[in-house]
Amino acid sequence: MPWAKYISVVLASMVKFVAGPLAGVALSLSWWETALCTVVGMMLSVVIFVFLGSAIQQLIGRYRKKKPKLFSKRSRLAVRVWKRSGMTGIAILTPLLFTPIGGTLIAVSFKVPKHTIIAQMLLWGIIWGVIMSFGLFQFRSLV
Repeated sequence: MPWAKYISVVLASMVKFVAGPLAGVALSLSWWETALCTVVGMMLSVVIFVFLGSAIQQLIGRYRKKKPKLFSKRSRLAVRVWKRSGMTGIAILTPLLFTPIGGTLIAVSFKVPKHTIIAQMLLWGIIWGVIMSFGLFQFRSLV
């Protein structure tokens, strides 16, 4: 088994979800292997940041030199999505816009229960992982 290829896709998708399917195509994995590794990578990030999210936010806040702007483009977008569709909206857009780390920290900052974050992110991670992986493999000659 090509463990190094799998680990590469997992690590890529831990940071940026879209990087997982791209890495899978580049490493010549099958679409289902790529989708599985992409979802595993996203969920590793989600689980880590669900359980350490508050501590990480406090640690960053402690060492920040100046207070960040209250409203940035990204925070306004997160609030708008949250008001319109709640945790489901955050979970749907996490793979596309927020990254696994960013989407999880947004959900943690809105005080969503841990089990809800994990369940929603898993559901939408699987859906987007299959769509992106299968889609990229269908059009890999264009990539």
